[in-house]
Amino acid sequence: MSEAEAKPEKYVRPLPPESRGNAPGRNRLKGRKILVVGGGQRVLDAATDPVGNGRAMSLLFAREGASVIVADMNLASAEETATKITNDGGKAQAIEADISKPEDIARMVADAHAKLSGLDGLVLNVGIGVGPLGLAGANADDWDKALAVNLRGPMLTCKEALPLLDDGSSIIFISSIAGLVAGSRLPSYDASKAALGGLMRHVAMEGARRGIRANIVAPGLVDTPLGRLATQGRPSRGRSPTPFGRQATGWEVAYAALFFMSDEAVYVNAQTLAVDCGMTGIS
Repeated sequence: MSEAEAKPEKYVRPLPPESRGNAPGRNRLKGRKILVVGGGQRVLDAATDPVGNGRAMSLLFAREGASVIVADMNLASAEETATKITNDGGKAQAIEADISKPEDIARMVADAHAKLSGLDGLVLNVGIGVGPLGLAGANADDWDKALAVNLRGPMLTCKEALPLLDDGSSIIFISSIAGLVAGSRLPSYDASKAALGGLMRHVAMEGARRGIRANIVAPGLVDTPLGRLATQGRPSRGRSPTPFGRQATGWEVAYAALFFMSDEAVYVNAQTLAVDCGMTGIS
């Protein structure tokens, strides 16, 4: 028997309904009022685009019984997400907001609170990578632009939202394993995503007396339109080995966020969950 014949083939598990976004809702968020910042998605190829993380979370939260405000700098994309929700029998409204603009943040949070008559959930699904790869090509303008979206925006959103959130609310920051290990080759992206952990822990500390939890979901490689665009700019990304032999779906990231948003995670606070099939643990 040859070595190739003796070596077992790598097991590839068929995608379950949750990974494909086909699982039914179970009322895990019944009656909740949630603002998803970054709930639209980029269009790369409308005919073949998979679902993005923000859209998947918005759709899933609504399917689980929540009323959702979908905020995005691209209003048409936010409205498309909201329409998908309402067409599916859920409750959603869209808001246009650019998280890099402080005035937009204040208006977004106030509008979301007014439209839903309260808020008990907040998701910060924002992040950009700009500039050339490596420190040699880094410059102050790209650094400031990245941190304005990836770190300052979430900080200002939490500043506006914390006084308005109901006791017992949940805040979820969508980070990246680039905040845990070097990998994106964009210094501003890696640094801002790592700093998001410090911000998350501070928000968790301030919210703790009111039972407000703050946690991070840190996706690894995810097959989204934005991920495919990143691969076009850095082809090596698409060749990165993963323990499961595939990239995650946006739905798999959404289900991790659903856990943090639900009462199932009521005693989980100031934690980071890597959704990366073990890339940061066993690679």
